[in-house]
Amino acid sequence: MSADILDFADPAFLDDPYPAFARQREAAPFAWHEGLQAFVATSHQHVSAVLRDRRLGRIFRPREPEGEWETFNWLHADSILDSEPPKHTRLRRLVAGAFGRGHVQRLAPRVEELATQLLDAATDGTAPFDVIESYAEPLPVLVIAELLGFPDIDRHLLRPWSQAIVKMYEVDRTPLQENQAREACRDFAAYVSDLAAHRINHPGEDLLTDLVQIRDGSDKLSERELIATAVLLLNAGHEASVNGMGNGLHSWLAAGKPGPVDPDRPAAVEALVEEFLRHDSPLQLFERTATDDLEIAGVPIAKGHKAIALLGAANRDPAIFTDPHTFAPARTPNNHLAFGLGIHFCIGAPLARLELHISTRLLLTRYPELALVDAVRRPTFVLRGFESLIVAPGPTGSGG
Repeated sequence: MSADILDFADPAFLDDPYPAFARQREAAPFAWHEGLQAFVATSHQHVSAVLRDRRLGRIFRPREPEGEWETFNWLHADSILDSEPPKHTRLRRLVAGAFGRGHVQRLAPRVEELATQLLDAATDGTAPFDVIESYAEPLPVLVIAELLGFPDIDRHLLRPWSQAIVKMYEVDRTPLQENQAREACRDFAAYVSDLAAHRINHPGEDLLTDLVQIRDGSDKLSERELIATAVLLLNAGHEASVNGMGNGLHSWLAAGKPGPVDPDRPAAVEALVEEFLRHDSPLQLFERTATDDLEIAGVPIAKGHKAIALLGAANRDPAIFTDPHTFAPARTPNNHLAFGLGIHFCIGAPLARLELHISTRLLLTRYPELALVDAVRRPTFVLRGFESLIVAPGPTGSGG
């Protein structure tokens, strides 16, 4: 069976891939896609199998020519996301040790302060505003900059670097975007290297200091591993939070705000955020490579062949979720795979959830009559999100 139902070049598919996911899941939930040259999983069961099977690894292949791609290549080769055991085990242990010092928990008051400031600046309380540009996009950058201890004066550099680098993960990138990504990698890596060197003699109360100082016996992060970790935190954390908020808020508002959701009830906000993440997942595709001959659900995969987990498809699987296309803000259980599964489960998931819980609660508290005015999607698939999402503080929206 083939996965030719999925046309990743079709603008209609990019706008709404879920009907095609459903047809593909019904026809063959795990099948070969000729265009991607990979096996594609569209059911919750098969996506879970791809993510959990240790014989499917994150095998990074350096880009060529090496001279042009040198920094891009080692930023990925030395990151948690693109490594496998034993290197992955070692890196995750060291980084989790730094995270375990309470950095995420201590950020809660600061996240609330930053989110409040952004809402204050977004609108006078009557005029429509772009919730992506004014709120969802700047907040995670500010939070990660706070977490890592980047100076205020340099924080404007981070969003352009991140936006340039993550375009490399799309299937239809251009030569111009590739060049911009290479430049962003070089600039970002050099910046983190200088800041980390400064932290050796001038430690602070931040995660970058802990990454510089972290030790497990005689083991520690190398300079490249430390830089790769900082870059990954910005890129992955930024996109998950921005698109998680934008996609989820659009789904909820477009559905007529079913609920209602009481922002004074933490459990209600938490359930709403989980449905944000499930219903229109910010990360749609996670690729793995067979390190040995194996089978998934009776389908043989030869060593070296790729298997792709379509997370958004798994999160709309009717075998797991009742009425999966319906946005249900109180859905429980909600066993979505938006943050992955297995050894590559997103290490920044607690931070992303913290940001989404606080920013969603503040938005709904301030604007209980929030309404959708207009929405423009990005023409991307892997990192699915909106270019703009215009909302009105009161009931004046016209849909979108």
